[in-house]
Amino acid sequence: MSSMADEVQRDLIKAIDKDALFLPTLPEVAMKIRLAAEDSEISIQALSRVIGSDTALSARLIKVVNSPLLRPNFEVSDVLTAVRRLGVNYTCNLAIGLVVEQMFHAKSPVIETKMRDIWKMSLQVAGICSLLSHQRAHLKADQATLAGLVHLIGVLPILTYAEDNFELLADPVSLNHVIERIHPIIGERLLRSWDFPDALSIVPRQFQNFERTSGKADYVDLVQVATVHVHDVTGKPYPNLDMLAMPAAMQLGLNMANGALIGQMNEAMTLLY
Repeated sequence: MSSMADEVQRDLIKAIDKDALFLPTLPEVAMKIRLAAEDSEISIQALSRVIGSDTALSARLIKVVNSPLLRPNFEVSDVLTAVRRLGVNYTCNLAIGLVVEQMFHAKSPVIETKMRDIWKMSLQVAGICSLLSHQRAHLKADQATLAGLVHLIGVLPILTYAEDNFELLADPVSLNHVIERIHPIIGERLLRSWDFPDALSIVPRQFQNFERTSGKADYVDLVQVATVHVHDVTGKPYPNLDMLAMPAAMQLGLNMANGALIGQMNEAMTLLY
């Protein structure tokens, strides 16, 4: 790593330790959705009104409901029908994840491209997580999808920082080193600041520990398997990593030599587009 990248990394970690690093707040509509989710008596109509207050979110939610991921029997064209189709819990978690997408925008074309790439990978991983969540009854598809959507959220503050630091912005190799080194730390810190449950908050920091063995299959396991598969398919495989022997795959009871399963995972990568 260059001395400049090393210095930037030290500055960012110091800022994290002092709680001085700018961490984006969860958009207002997501906060309203979270409050709605905590209301056990909220009606589908009331939740629909909350989501419907954000035009971009409404359009994105309807698009996902009509995607192959959920395979509706009829085309959904409005928020109320979408919420009825998904149910309150699934709608809330999916909507919060989709709100995060709106945060992946930048002023710099270089950073904008990087953010688009990160979000594309998040969508691919989320689709696979949703598919694989059905392997274990205690894993919920909506939580699995959200885990995939936010597992790289820690990259966002780093790229925002880079936009205001031309030297780092002009050195993509150093920028990538900084991202790789500290996005897991920032990701966990960010999700905890948003009051995400522990099962999801730990995902950014732990999903790259491929030797990790969970006591019981969890959302980190899903993200690990999905991440490795996406890297394999996109031609950027993790070196010296045997997917067949991954503890995560074993915890989920996956036969990674099963051609049918691999085909389903390939399909799942595009389900949220």
